[in-house]
Amino acid sequence: MDVRFERTGERRYATVVILPGRQPRRMDPAPGYDDHIPHDLVHYLAEAELGLESGVFGRAAAGGGGFFETVETPGDRRRRAREQRRLKKREASLSRADRGDMARSEYLAGLCDVAWRRRAGAATPEWARGTPVPAEDAAVVGRVLDRLDELAPLWHDLPVGGALTFTWPSAEVVR
Repeated sequence: MDVRFERTGERRYATVVILPGRQPRRMDPAPGYDDHIPHDLVHYLAEAELGLESGVFGRAAAGGGGFFETVETPGDRRRRAREQRRLKKREASLSRADRGDMARSEYLAGLCDVAWRRRAGAATPEWARGTPVPAEDAAVVGRVLDRLDELAPLWHDLPVGGALTFTWPSAEVVR
């Protein structure tokens, strides 16, 4: 599965999931735009670094829907409704099988986002200024922060229409 983070406007981005043999699914606009690193990219890196199979992107790779919407083309309303029902059913099955990956992903994405902003000198929410990284999470957070340090300049320099693409579960940009 390829995951593409596209800069779609001055303060907008899309997250696109491309599974072989299926229509791409995209969220546009995706939540948590940031000039330095978008929220979904932090999520992706945390999940890839930890190998979380039941997080947002692991579920998408397994055929789940998560928050990704199938791209709609004119005249395909019934097909889209069938696809959405299939995605919801698959997502429910994946959710039942989740052994905490989704919660871990949410927790680590938030923790890594705040820790990276502090490290990079970027604006940090007031509530997060005194939040330390727990010792038991320091190693994985450090690995994600190192990747964020490498990728933030690439994201920041993307023009509107540019994208960073990854092949799940790799944290390396493929194009």
